[in-house]
Amino acid sequence: MANQPRSGSRTVPALARPRGRFPHVRVSGDLVFVSGTSARRPDDTIAGADVDELGTTSLDIREQTRAVIENIRLILREVGADLTDIVQVTTYLVSMNDFGGYNEVYGEYFDENGPVRTTVAVHQLPHPHLLIEIQAVAVLRTGA
Repeated sequence: MANQPRSGSRTVPALARPRGRFPHVRVSGDLVFVSGTSARRPDDTIAGADVDELGTTSLDIREQTRAVIENIRLILREVGADLTDIVQVTTYLVSMNDFGGYNEVYGEYFDENGPVRTTVAVHQLPHPHLLIEIQAVAVLRTGA
């Protein structure tokens, strides 16, 4: 992906369209800024959100966390980067009761040598089935 531009904003066609006038990612020099990313799929369903035949909703923080991180991976690949290039993560959880499940899945991708991280609880996210949103900053490797 050495031909990727070193600056500019873009959306990733393989992901859900942003619900607003903003890009999935912006590159400025060697810095990559990933917009808050959720578990929403391109068809507007949400990974980790299931509704049974009685209308009962089941939300799974582990599945949503995994989907969010994989969506971020797709975004980064669009600009020639990967999860290992992330230097900073900000996570928004609707409930700190989900911290354990989120942290468990996060640990499958990153360890103490990974990005710095802040996790905060927020009142709500743009859809009632979303439990988590993650924003990230990465640095492009020289020669990428």
